[in-house]
Amino acid sequence: MNSMRTIGMIGGMSWESTTEYYRLINRDVRTRLGGLNSAQVLLHSVNFAPIEQLQRDGQWNIAGIRLADAARHLEAGGAHCIVLCTNTMHLVAPQIAAAVSVPFMHIVDPTGIEAQKRGIRKVGFIGTAFSMRESFFRDRLQERHGIETLLPEPAEQAVIHDIIYRELCLGIVNDDSRKQYRDVLHGLAARGAEAIVLGCTEIMLLVNEADSPVPLLDTTTLHARAAVDFSLAQA
Repeated sequence: MNSMRTIGMIGGMSWESTTEYYRLINRDVRTRLGGLNSAQVLLHSVNFAPIEQLQRDGQWNIAGIRLADAARHLEAGGAHCIVLCTNTMHLVAPQIAAAVSVPFMHIVDPTGIEAQKRGIRKVGFIGTAFSMRESFFRDRLQERHGIETLLPEPAEQAVIHDIIYRELCLGIVNDDSRKQYRDVLHGLAARGAEAIVLGCTEIMLLVNEADSPVPLLDTTTLHARAAVDFSLAQA
């Protein structure tokens, strides 16, 4: 008997991180159910180049319309929930959620729940310049979960963003970049961060717990786990 609910994934931003979502979700299902079990997934993977251009041009509304279309296609195809496999584009999450009648699984919530579970009240946050500059992530973290967010210094934010787009989105993992990220993580911890939120789905390709003096809350891992929780819960 298959009581698994279908996870609708909006991916491609970048496809490098989408493959990580796919791997994590399938591995988690196999761990929980054993045998040859794997996830029941529909994937709508967009071309990232035009989306990235819309980001740079500040055309978030148009990007939101395109991703809302992707969500509608997934729902029409039988998806029981929508998982947007990127942090940055959660800037348009309200547009996407409004386009479908199935649950939209917001990336901030699993992170907030995990932080609360660990008794963490203040986190550092690193991600794309858009995610750090715009307040959609930290506002939801504060309003829904009561957690305060610290950001890196502006110069550090620029470095973090460049490494994401020039290296990680292209699958390039560089030791010098890892050192720069490590310095940022240590700086945030020194300023009082009790954990660091890896608020970009590519960052886990570069750093792990060994690089940080405080726990890392990886949004990709937590989001993927929440999707599996939903899929395997009794409908």
